[in-house]
Amino acid sequence: MSNDDMFGETVARLLPTRRGHFRLESGHHGDLWLDLERLCVRPEPIAALASEIAARLAPHEVQAVCGPLVEGAFVALLVAARLGVSFTYAAPCPDPNGPALYSVRYKLPPALRGEVQGRRVAIVNDVVNAGSAVRGAFADLEANGALPVAIGTVATLGNEAKRFAAEKQIALEALASFPNEVWTPSECPLCRQGVPFTEDEASLA
Repeated sequence: MSNDDMFGETVARLLPTRRGHFRLESGHHGDLWLDLERLCVRPEPIAALASEIAARLAPHEVQAVCGPLVEGAFVALLVAARLGVSFTYAAPCPDPNGPALYSVRYKLPPALRGEVQGRRVAIVNDVVNAGSAVRGAFADLEANGALPVAIGTVATLGNEAKRFAAEKQIALEALASFPNEVWTPSECPLCRQGVPFTEDEASLA
């Protein structure tokens, strides 16, 4: 078994899944839900995965790590410790007047903005699906004078993370990748079929 297959099996065991009709934080709809709150219930497995993410990020000469709240920041903190670099986090800030897609912004606390200015930063998340949290963190890092150079993640769902990394010309280091599809509200086949939403709260960026 290859290392990637081994990590894929480990990640799959750590991420309980459900099927239904879900509204995601990004504004997209999807039929897959991961209970990410359970990712760090047992710290040992995720600590081992964080060590592998750190090893893959090390060649990018990362000087700081930024993790989107909530669970992504837990992983990012472990990665920063392994790399021996500064840790920062980005908090979600919903914008009721924002666009239909990616309306949730992510902001670094004012006290931590100096930790990223002029530095090579890796954005580390738990799972990247439509990419709302990573996109938000990337935008605020650039706004605060950082140089985002890589995305590190336990897993990606679908191809949005790969597309975003290619668009921004930064590296993507994912331990596992799983097929998945998300839709804009107007394109959602579940909406057209009249399937009710399974969850009322948008999440799973």
